[in-house]
Amino acid sequence: MASICCAFCKQEIVKVKLIQTDLPDVVIIEPAVFGDDRGWFMESFNENRFHRGLQELGLPVPNAFVQDNHSCSKQGTLRGLHYQLPPYAQGKLVRVVRGAAYDVAVDIRKDSPTFGKAVGVELSENNRRMLWIPEGFAHGFLALEDDTHFLYKTTNYYNKASEGAIVWNAPELAIEWPAGPDMQILVSEKDAAADTFAVAPKF
Repeated sequence: MASICCAFCKQEIVKVKLIQTDLPDVVIIEPAVFGDDRGWFMESFNENRFHRGLQELGLPVPNAFVQDNHSCSKQGTLRGLHYQLPPYAQGKLVRVVRGAAYDVAVDIRKDSPTFGKAVGVELSENNRRMLWIPEGFAHGFLALEDDTHFLYKTTNYYNKASEGAIVWNAPELAIEWPAGPDMQILVSEKDAAADTFAVAPKF
């Protein structure tokens, strides 16, 4: 875990935490939040601190972010598992600004010791966590609440010809999506027809 000091209001020193998941290249970011009786403030992104935190964990610095995306989903909406192949591969920095989502990354790098493994993290407006998902991973999320707003930055532009997708319930991955008995999973026709992990193109 890397902690990066930064100064917010009234020069109070607080820390941004970078925490490696079970897939060490996938990193949880817990931003520093300064609050008082007026509300709160946080720095949602600082490139220098982000890069320095990754380096302290022994991880590579990504390419610059070039595109921001914003989606709104009703409870039970499942988007994924998506990725783009080289030369348009994307790293993603994702967060939820309203509602809550279960966010999943899957390692699809053939030469990786964690190839074929998945990790899931809950992101919400309350925990304010972000998740860094580098190139070489498939990504998806399940909206746990209605009106869930999901924001993410990408290190490459969208390129339709480079799209890849793995079906959300691929048996090889055995992802435990936290859908309760009363939650209806909503998946697009395109995502429902995505490849199984076995046949999907890999890195």
